Amino acid sequence: MSYAAKTSAATKNHREPRGRPRKRATPIWRRRWFRTTLSSLVIILLGGTGWWSIRSGLVERVVVSTKWQAIQTSAALGFRVDEVLVVGRQETDRARLLAALGIVRGAPILAFDVEEAKIRISRLPWIRKVSVERMLPDTVLLTVEERAPIAIWQHRGTLALIDAAGEIIKRDQLERFGDLLLVVGEDAPDHTAALMKTLGSQPELLDLVEAAIRVGGRRWNLRLSGGIDVQLPEENASIAWLRLAQYQRSHGVLQRDVKIVDLRLPDRLIVRKAPVVEGMELGAGQET
Repeated sequence: MSYAAKTSAATKNHREPRGRPRKRATPIWRRRWFRTTLSSLVIILLGGTGWWSIRSGLVERVVVSTKWQAIQTSAALGFRVDEVLVVGRQETDRARLLAALGIVRGAPILAFDVEEAKIRISRLPWIRKVSVERMLPDTVLLTVEERAPIAIWQHRGTLALIDAAGEIIKRDQLERFGDLLLVVGEDAPDHTAALMKTLGSQPELLDLVEAAIRVGGRRWNLRLSGGIDVQLPEENASIAWLRLAQYQRSHGVLQRDVKIVDLRLPDRLIVRKAPVVEGMELGAGQET
């Protein structure tokens, strides 16, 4: 047998058995020591440059930039303000309301800050409640609930329009609210809603009331048309008011040249024909 034949035979005798795959070398990035070293490096970077990136605002700037790119893309797709719908507006000036809304036609609707708009609108004088909604893709819906004026408050020589909660709505241009009840006294706004409930229980008498003066922070004196003063009790004012209504219906007591009707005693009604008693002038607010 020749040398070449012997070599070929030896090679065949040392080959891997048929059917077993040849072992391949493991890539360096899959070896355990490499992964351990890489993990350690990442920890070092996070502990150093990562913290620096957060503190320097790099991450925040990237997030903000991405956000605005998305908003610009949405605007290009039609998500722009095209219409503003307002529900519930009666007294609030339209221009002031839109200025407080703070949005213009064509602006990206996703960039519109709903919560900030609500805060601005809620500061307007007439606004009691407000809701602002996006109606995608192109409409903003603004729903307002305005305050209901209940009386005009006179205090220290100034007038103010107040609502049922005793909150001041406005102090100027009150001429068109002249048919509302005038209330006088430092704490009058806090008690006006309860007074109006009492007076409203007898509508025929309510129409006669022109002003109400808070006395000593405890009760009310009323000024009726014709210059009649009615003294309500500190407690059970509604019962006393009902009693006056009954006397008026049965005896017409308010048509008898009366100047003062005293309802402070629970079992009687005292009628006086006398000049105005000291302390009953509007704004005095003193016990009589």
